[in-house]
Amino acid sequence: MGYILLVPILIFAFFILLMFIFIVKQQTAAVVERLGKFHSIRNSGLQFKIPVIDRIAGRINLKIQQLDVIVETKTKDDVFVRLKISVQFQVIKDKVYDAFYKLESPHDQITSYVFDVVRAEVPKMKLDDVFERKDDIAIAVKSELNDAMIDYGYDIIKTLVTDIDPDVQVKAAMNRINAAEREKVAAEYEAEAERIKIVAKARAEAESKRLQGQGIADQRREIARGLEESVEVLNNVGINSQEASALIVVTQHYDTLQSIGEETNTNLILLPNSPQAGSDMLNNMIASFVASNQIGEEMKKQNKAAGLTPPKKKRTPPPPPSEDNDVNF
Repeated sequence: MGYILLVPILIFAFFILLMFIFIVKQQTAAVVERLGKFHSIRNSGLQFKIPVIDRIAGRINLKIQQLDVIVETKTKDDVFVRLKISVQFQVIKDKVYDAFYKLESPHDQITSYVFDVVRAEVPKMKLDDVFERKDDIAIAVKSELNDAMIDYGYDIIKTLVTDIDPDVQVKAAMNRINAAEREKVAAEYEAEAERIKIVAKARAEAESKRLQGQGIADQRREIARGLEESVEVLNNVGINSQEASALIVVTQHYDTLQSIGEETNTNLILLPNSPQAGSDMLNNMIASFVASNQIGEEMKKQNKAAGLTPPKKKRTPPPPPSEDNDVNF
């Protein structure tokens, strides 16, 4: 019978003991009030209190916390921008009383100070300066918060500007400007490269034309020398200059036909190429030379009868045919 009464007593005693003790977690502080008045601050571990008389008014987190604040404001060049300010703060362990009793809502207080500082600093800057000087904005926010929150038991560890988001149309315009600038630079480089290629090509063509002209001049000079030597050789065997010139022309005519036949990509050219045509051309040339001599002799006789003596002219062989004349044949 005694054992049966002992069990309820032990259970009742256990619940009474639970009312006397409580546990505080690590990095946490508990505020204990006695009869509605602040009594003490209890740190982590097993703690005791008087039931009914003492009560836990609240618990304060001593860890570093982060509060993200989104602020929309206008820059100096009238561009609306949204900034995300991340504030890292911590309750000072020696000032838990101030942190618990002086501020009803510390997050709202910090947010108000962040809005005030950001809207005072950003309107002084242009949009590009906001991106470049975001660290200055963060320093200004931290300085203002430290001065204001230290009296409430809060230490501002660090403030960061984690995001800068201009209006959608502004971002699109900035992207177009950037793309246009890059296209301009690319076009300048392409134009410069094209200019270099054109200049190099023009120089190469000019050098090619110069060398080609020099080669043609040397070729024609050698042809003239060869023709001169050919006429001298033919004169030595009893062929006069007129016949020698006609023979050379006919020979060049057949040489031209041979070179055209060897070139597979040559367009169609109609030339007299039969032996009879060559013979007719030679006869016509000889007849023209004979007629020219007869006219010359007749003019000499007329001048002599009139008492006029024309100045003597040194007889020179006819000029050698050029390459153009060869092609015409």
